[in-house]
Amino acid sequence: MIESLYEKIRQRKITPQSGSYTNYLFDEGLDKILKKVGEEATEVVIAAKNDDEEELISEMADLTYHCLVLLAEKDISLEKLQAELEKREGKISRTDGRRDINLL
Repeated sequence: MIESLYEKIRQRKITPQSGSYTNYLFDEGLDKILKKVGEEATEVVIAAKNDDEEELISEMADLTYHCLVLLAEKDISLEKLQAELEKREGKISRTDGRRDINLL
């Protein structure tokens, strides 16, 4: 699902469609996309703090979409993101003042 959504977003960047919200974001540029990512991240935090599962799922979907738009804007493929996550698999995070945890 995420792969197909990302591909649709990339296609909107290549072939704009009138009235598309995705194209609106691309037309407004990086600052608008970053603002939306920030807003959605904040809404995720609020939904989680309010212990509202439906709202959290909805806001996570919004955040995911806007992050995918950001990746497309910066011409970063999902494969590069996946490779980064794979590099981290099984690694231990060691940070002063924090207990060691397995990232995945």
